[in-house]
Amino acid sequence: MVSLTALRGPLAGVGRETVFNATGVLLQLIPLLLLAEPWLFFPDLAAVPEIQLAVCAPLLVVIYAVGALTAVQRRRFASLASVDIPLRPVAQRRPTLRGAVKWLRSGATWRQVTYHLLVGPLVACGTAATAVLWSWGAAAGTALVWIWSVPPEQRPKFLRYTTEALYINASGIAALLLALWLTRVLVRLDTRAALALLSPSRTERLTRRVEDLTESRAGAVDAADAERRRIERDLHDGAQQRLVSLAVNLGIARATLTDLPDDARQVIDQAHREAKEAIDELNNLVRGLHPAVLDDRGLDAALSGIAARGPLPVRLRVDVPRRTAPTVEAVAYFTVSEALANIAKHAPDASGADITVELHGGTLRVTVADDGPGGADPAHGSGLAGLARRAASVDGTFSISSPAGGPTVITVELPCVVSP
Repeated sequence: MVSLTALRGPLAGVGRETVFNATGVLLQLIPLLLLAEPWLFFPDLAAVPEIQLAVCAPLLVVIYAVGALTAVQRRRFASLASVDIPLRPVAQRRPTLRGAVKWLRSGATWRQVTYHLLVGPLVACGTAATAVLWSWGAAAGTALVWIWSVPPEQRPKFLRYTTEALYINASGIAALLLALWLTRVLVRLDTRAALALLSPSRTERLTRRVEDLTESRAGAVDAADAERRRIERDLHDGAQQRLVSLAVNLGIARATLTDLPDDARQVIDQAHREAKEAIDELNNLVRGLHPAVLDDRGLDAALSGIAARGPLPVRLRVDVPRRTAPTVEAVAYFTVSEALANIAKHAPDASGADITVELHGGTLRVTVADDGPGGADPAHGSGLAGLARRAASVDGTFSISSPAGGPTVITVELPCVVSP
């Protein structure tokens, strides 16, 4: 005797799969009805323009509605098959001829049309065939039951058909098994087709991944810049002010306490010098983290300070009529600072440097040139490699021209958003 537990395994989920397929048939009727509507209401179409209009107009309606049809299919797969079809990146449709042509030429649009007008109807036909098999199996598979369910006085005239009933019963059971197998095959085929045609393509997924990584990196760069600003403010308003107060008090003590022993005065003098040196070191540290003048007065004033403190004469020209993004300004500032430090270290014989900062459209171009001996190679120096990495952190480009004998020209181009 076959137990119910043994039957439960093969039949598990068949009801949900049947509902899933039946719902798909109902949804696929929508585009098919749209295509057939002109022929149902105007069966006497004969002229070529009328036929062309009857074919093209419903097709355009279906193409325009593929987004809504895909959204409904996604809900069907999620609720009835527990399959999550990833969302496709949605581009804003502008009511322009160029936007419409671009949308119609998109491979994503035609993959969705292929599913709704080709794959969907084929699966719907398979579902209809499965429904016929289920009906035949349910009727034929119980032939013997129907014979024995007739009244006893009429049963003898049906018993002579027992052999035929056995064959019918066997065919009904086979139809039920075939319907069960076909139901699950249709679910798998529909799911694979939907994932292939309604999901983003591999190129779209990679493009979206690149956009996500770009946004994440931009967020990390902005967060790091904000953290540097916070540390700079804390040092400027906290430790630096305490050191200045200490240096002032030591200076007052040295000037007023004239009757102290020489050893005590020597200790005060030494402490006063060390406090002033600590203030200078802290000033350099704060300036290296993020100069306050960059936020307060912009790139021109901040670079003017670098040029004034430079170890060699610097000719500076800044043509930035409007403020750019704070992160881009910081990258430009530190690029110039590190480039001048590299010149002082590797080209001590240079007589000067030229720095040009210009804003061309949406690109901030920074050029640092010196008349040193040349021969700079980014592959053999961490300083130039650091400049390249700093530019790349905001999707900028770094290039260098340094032939033997000079001059050396470093060019950094930073894409930026102009602040209002």
